[in-house]
Amino acid sequence: MSKTKVAIVGPGNIGTDLMIKIMKNSTNLEVCAMVGIDPNSDGLARAKRMGCLTTAEGLAGLEIMPEWHDIKIIFDATSAKAHHHNWAIVEKYSDKKIVDLTPAAIGPFLVPTVNFTENLKVRNVNMVTCGGQATIPMVAAVNRIAKVHYGEIVASISSKSAGPGTRANIDEFTETTALAIEKVGGADKGKAIIILNPAEPPVVMRDTIFTLSEQADKEAIRKSIHDMVAEVQKYVPGYTLHQEVQFDDITEAAPVFIEGLGYRHGLKTTVLLQVVGAGHYLPEYAGNLDIMTSAALATGERLIELI
Repeated sequence: MSKTKVAIVGPGNIGTDLMIKIMKNSTNLEVCAMVGIDPNSDGLARAKRMGCLTTAEGLAGLEIMPEWHDIKIIFDATSAKAHHHNWAIVEKYSDKKIVDLTPAAIGPFLVPTVNFTENLKVRNVNMVTCGGQATIPMVAAVNRIAKVHYGEIVASISSKSAGPGTRANIDEFTETTALAIEKVGGADKGKAIIILNPAEPPVVMRDTIFTLSEQADKEAIRKSIHDMVAEVQKYVPGYTLHQEVQFDDITEAAPVFIEGLGYRHGLKTTVLLQVVGAGHYLPEYAGNLDIMTSAALATGERLIELI
């Protein structure tokens, strides 16, 4: 069976890791081209050595090449600003889809284990953020048992795994993740915090998720969370619970105040995760980048079934 040809835009850490993941792990996708804007890019040089077509003329440069017509999926690993330009090119071709790994969020948010089937006919899907990919499945796991009023996530990553793109998009990270906690995770109100940890040696990605939901069977919530972890592990093996799920009862007599919602009571659930990268190209501590490329690959594998 022939593989579906894909292109990657952005030869940085994320784009290069995604390229190697597809080459090593995918039985259905083939990296046809790597696109950048710097002719001296290490990522473009590596892609060329690995047999990929390359261009330093951006997506417009690939568009005029004959290989463009065979490419069905474009993975955008550039920036929120650049994605608007890239989508303007891809949008003209009805036979192509784009998987957006930037915080641009032109298309709907997509977390593979939570809402893939809701976006079957969409041609531009957004992978939220690394923090969103790690934590939204946990909010959704609680929400499918008990209505979540509030979801708050704290994503702690190694400073060394936060490149210039991540640092330039910190505001977009928090805003996009918080919105996706609501739209995908199902919370009435979402909040996201990111911490860049300068510790040496570098620490792996750690995520803390707090939800305040209606009261429900705690064991049912615990099982839902464990089941969701197992689903994410199918494409991110290093995704694990760092500690067992914790519960606290917030009584009606002592409610908590949530901005935008007022005073609420119910069940507080705390989930503590860690994400260790697969080490394909990036170091294992860069689980924040690994979960993005792994989720993008999982999305691409399923999208080809619809092409």
